[in-house]
Amino acid sequence: MTTALHLAGTGAPGALDIARTPLPPALRPRADLSVLDITEFFGGTSGGVRTYLEQKAAFVRERPTLSQVLVVPGARDVIAEGEGVRWYHLRGPRVPMRPPYRFMLATRQSRRIVEHERPDIVEVGSPGLVPWVVQFATRQTATPLVYFYHSHYPAQLTGRASPTSRWHPRALAGRLAWRYARQLDRLFERTIVASEFGARALHAAGVDRTARVPLGVDVDRFTPARRAASALTRALVGLPTEPLAMYVGRFAPEKELDVLVRAWPRVRRRTGARLVLVGDGPEEARLRALPGGDEVLWLPFEHDRDRLANLLAAADLFVAPGSIETFGLAALEAMACGIPVLASSEGGVAELVTRSGGGALFPAGSSDGLAEEAVAMLGRDGNRLHEHGMRARAYVEREHRWASVFDRLFAVYRDVLRH
Repeated sequence: MTTALHLAGTGAPGALDIARTPLPPALRPRADLSVLDITEFFGGTSGGVRTYLEQKAAFVRERPTLSQVLVVPGARDVIAEGEGVRWYHLRGPRVPMRPPYRFMLATRQSRRIVEHERPDIVEVGSPGLVPWVVQFATRQTATPLVYFYHSHYPAQLTGRASPTSRWHPRALAGRLAWRYARQLDRLFERTIVASEFGARALHAAGVDRTARVPLGVDVDRFTPARRAASALTRALVGLPTEPLAMYVGRFAPEKELDVLVRAWPRVRRRTGARLVLVGDGPEEARLRALPGGDEVLWLPFEHDRDRLANLLAAADLFVAPGSIETFGLAALEAMACGIPVLASSEGGVAELVTRSGGGALFPAGSSDGLAEEAVAMLGRDGNRLHEHGMRARAYVEREHRWASVFDRLFAVYRDVLRH
């Protein structure tokens, strides 16, 4: 937990201005490694990046030799602090059509924070204005910068299927995005990727100085033990007793949820299984209007991590239709609960399924393929699904505990600092 030092909302609106307010003294001055994380990919209903940063903060709090400063956008300026960790929320406008994200336009505040905190290393977690603000802020101190490639943004611009004409607007946008990615690469000592899929995409574009650090799971929270309460969990949120497939995440174009929604009427006719989508996002209205959208069970974004773990554990199958996912944290959390995963054959989730043996793959972008694999999985007896789920859980315990993830990450930081 964090303790608020300043809250603009406690007094007159806008009372705190990080551009002018005296900033608090240094965190853990005897720490041997201090990191500053800064990103625009942070909001009240954002998923993987927020979880990653909060788990990193928990890791740092327990290790007196480390300290961390986080700079993220928010509705107003806020400074909050816990043991060895400080959060700066900088006021920024909402990104149109991209809730819950906000622009990081507070260039003066960002520069002031970086210059005041003087971290050993800065990790940038979004590709827009932030890298340039940080590069300007650190030019006098020569603080090394690393970048975490959370979003496969060039592929988001082109879509899963590349346009046939190189002069198509999406093809042009994709080429410009990759050119921008190569330009960004010059700012960083290392680009961190969570999957081989992300590394291959970057290497093909000429970004070679990468380090793979997969994300992790709180294995004590996301656990198969919660499956014992599945009937109660379903009853509390109004889910049926039939076999249940689930997706958790943002309803955004790059998630390719239309592939899933279009497939499910066929799956339901042949297996009786229901589909529940948990989350929110700009695509919800369009998805509801698709054939079969009226048969989907829709649940809102779940803020409470324990209730989310209960929901995942109450499913029989987790479905990840996106083919450009750089990792797939929600799928990994489902695996930790002992739930098998059906994933696109392309993208980061496919690696988790293949490495663990905890699920199956369908041809990327194919509703027909998704339906056939879902029928095959749900049509098996429960023991087969259970075996897949237990393989998934064993893999997560072995490879994806947060502590081991951050040990690897801080080893990357130390390697950058040595060189």
